[in-house]
Amino acid sequence: MFERGRKEGGESAQNPGENRSTGAPAARPAHAGGSGEMAVIGRSIRIDGDLQGEEDLRIEGRVTGTVKLINNSLTIGKEGEIHADVYAKAITVDGVMEGDLFGAEQVAIRRNARVKGNITAPRVSLEDGAHFKGSIEMDAEAVEATLGKQGGGRKPAAVAPTAAAGKKEESVA
Repeated sequence: MFERGRKEGGESAQNPGENRSTGAPAARPAHAGGSGEMAVIGRSIRIDGDLQGEEDLRIEGRVTGTVKLINNSLTIGKEGEIHADVYAKAITVDGVMEGDLFGAEQVAIRRNARVKGNITAPRVSLEDGAHFKGSIEMDAEAVEATLGKQGGGRKPAAVAPTAAAGKKEESVA
């Protein structure tokens, strides 16, 4: 009835490359570290408050508050709806995001994404068709200053004044 055996990468022993609960392709982490598995917050899950963790995460539900995955990757899936400031190593947005994104390595906005907020990361990509309203700060020092303060349990730092003052409105059609 239930398959509990797992292979490397969290795959079902019966159907490699397939998610056991949905039959969809298994989620893959954005980097090679850790156990090779990605935690998933499903479509029916709603979280209000601070979300922190030490593993890669995919969100398909709704999160309001703050998301901190400083050393890990976050994927906001097509069904995901985030109303939070997000701090992560790498961030991929394919759903709805309202809040500021702080990526230590990169932020990728996919074509289905709708993002309203500022982005601070050394590498940023916006796919054709993505909706984006906010500013982009790609200064490595601003990224380090913001994310460096997140490790000590302090309140998230604000974006550098130059980023807040230079707001731009863009829509990639």
